Amino acid sequence: MLHAIDKFERTRLSAADWEQAALDVIAEQGLGAVSVEALARQLGVTKGSFYWHFPTREALLKAALERWETQDVDNVFAQVEPIADARARLCELFRQTGREAKSHVIYSALLRALDHPLVQPVMERVSRRRMDFLTLAYRQVGMNRADAANRARLAYAAYVGFLQLALQLGLPRLEHAEFERYVEHVIDTLIPA
Repeated sequence: MLHAIDKFERTRLSAADWEQAALDVIAEQGLGAVSVEALARQLGVTKGSFYWHFPTREALLKAALERWETQDVDNVFAQVEPIADARARLCELFRQTGREAKSHVIYSALLRALDHPLVQPVMERVSRRRMDFLTLAYRQVGMNRADAANRARLAYAAYVGFLQLALQLGLPRLEHAEFERYVEHVIDTLIPA
């Protein structure tokens, strides 16, 4: 009977469902809170369902982090890359990153887990891709290589710092209009006219 239940659960839940559930837990409670038992309870299935898709918790974490990394590209870069004007592309990137709250929360949680061997390479790739994108965009608005790299670092540091203040230090959240003004201020400050 148990085998029949597991077979039903396997067809009902996909590996993607488990990966997304793991990302949700990372966002809400951090990487350390991801456990097979807790996810199974949250998803309303037995642990056997998990093992149809993943041999270990580490395999799930690896797949979930790869999913988040892919979503980062799809949710941010794919939306702004088609914008021909480099300044408009940077402005839209800043606005887009202000809207992707779930991805930011996951990023912030992963910053706290940089010592985990699966997290570090993902965060390095994500950060490098973001820095490269910013540097290229700053070059395309007319900055020389050194200034573009420095401005990209400053912009990325502002992003990470804002996440630290808002998500890790628990400072009061900005109201929507105040946050929109903040994003426009960042754009005015960090993007050449």
